[in-house]
Amino acid sequence: MNAPLFRLVCVPAALEGAPDGWAADLLRDADVALLVDGSGLAGIDTVAHRLGQPTVPVVRREPTAAEQDETVIAHAGALPLIWIGSGFSDRVRTWARDRGAMTLLVETDGSLPDDERRRVERFAALLGRQAE
Repeated sequence: MNAPLFRLVCVPAALEGAPDGWAADLLRDADVALLVDGSGLAGIDTVAHRLGQPTVPVVRREPTAAEQDETVIAHAGALPLIWIGSGFSDRVRTWARDRGAMTLLVETDGSLPDDERRRVERFAALLGRQAE
């Protein structure tokens, strides 16, 4: 893979329930980093297998939600970001709106519903067209 077009940060559960090959196809131009959830290493392994990757980066855990947000923000850097989470603070929403790079915040507990999966697809397609 060349330089990634965007970053995606989510818990492993967010990618469960997707059609076979969906995550690998969508994320071939992405830099994926996982947040640890209750599925632990088994969830991370499942995502790595679905992506066909021998390794998958993991975002370090922080003692507070605010510190966790700041770690994800630091990881995003200057690249566009898709951040899938169970909820976002006002700080994160303001940062996402005001930053220069495109940002998609997707709120969901567990796996992405079909409508949110389509929203993520449209966002990634738009980033791909902009890169051409």
